Amino acid sequence: MDAKVWLISSVLVIGLVALIGFFSTKTRGFGRFATSTLLLVLVVVISALFFAAGNLDGQTLANIFFAVIGFAGGLFTGKESETPNKAPNTDA
Repeated sequence: MDAKVWLISSVLVIGLVALIGFFSTKTRGFGRFATSTLLLVLVVVISALFFAAGNLDGQTLANIFFAVIGFAGGLFTGKESETPNKAPNTDA
């Protein structure tokens, strides 16, 4: 087997380990956070497989990673600020 096959196989194994780890550590049910995390893991694994197979160039992969990081950052900060802001009391 050549190096390309080993690279694709290793990326696939790492992706499968990440998915198994995701499903073994998550709580029951799919909420907003679990669904978004699953989609982010799938996007990273699939794009890494395409890159390892030579079907995706490095600039496109970098753009995908930056988009994933931006989405994940918004996901985590959005989860902390779910409490609605109350208007200040203007009764004097």
